[in-house]
Amino acid sequence: VSTQSTGMLEWRTKLKDQIETHIPFRPQESELDLTLKKLVFSYLIHHGYCEAAESFAKTTNLYFFEDIPSIQNRQKVQKLIMNGQISEAVILVQQLYPDLLTSKPELLFKLQIRSFIEMIANIGSGRNQNHPYSIARLINGKEQERQKEDDQMDVDQKSDETPEGSDQTQTPNRRILEQLLQFGRELNSRNIQNEDLKKQLKDAFSLLAYKDPRMSQMGYLMDPSQREQLCSDLNSAMLESHGLPRQPPLELAISQTKNCVMKMLESGLGSGAYSGLEKQIKCSLKPSQ
Repeated sequence: VSTQSTGMLEWRTKLKDQIETHIPFRPQESELDLTLKKLVFSYLIHHGYCEAAESFAKTTNLYFFEDIPSIQNRQKVQKLIMNGQISEAVILVQQLYPDLLTSKPELLFKLQIRSFIEMIANIGSGRNQNHPYSIARLINGKEQERQKEDDQMDVDQKSDETPEGSDQTQTPNRRILEQLLQFGRELNSRNIQNEDLKKQLKDAFSLLAYKDPRMSQMGYLMDPSQREQLCSDLNSAMLESHGLPRQPPLELAISQTKNCVMKMLESGLGSGAYSGLEKQIKCSLKPSQ
């Protein structure tokens, strides 16, 4: 072990001893243990981990502060969002919380923008640059003649099995595209004042300019990870409608600790550099050998 590493270890030990010596209040172990259990329990409930919360409640003798059916409903909504089924999630929310999205129009608009992006992601041409009905080609109208020829071929091939005048003569991708463009026009017609929402909508529209949106510079919008923040926002709104906190106490405590460390560093307290919160959390989560 180097002299420098030994010195840092001694400094951390000395700092820890000073903190323990000068803090006047030290809670009883039972109080601390109960507080930690409540922090974990509220975290599980907040994020909809119903089965884990039930098991934890049995071993800790804690009581639910939200009805289990309510937690399960939030879990269903979150699952739909994370699966990219935004329209289905909106319908379910409107059934379970009739006034929620009406009272939060900006959240509803975020959901609609995400739904628009998911529609783009679901068009087969978004995954294949050589698809004859790529998004850019259809929108720009550069291949209208080819479309007419292909449509006529489809009609001829299906004339024996498709009734005359049926809407089924359109290719699936073109039908989806027409729905996509109509939905886009509806979103664009909204009188949105929020600049952040305007930018989100503009970024979503930009996906239409590319032959393969997934490979474009805006392709990150189609990544499933982009659903996480929206899922969190909607979950917080559902909790708030029940008079529950938008953020679990455990996350608040971690956020507050990070802010305290930053304030220490801004104030020139060098000891703040030794308080690596992320490292401590990761170390405490490692299984014991």
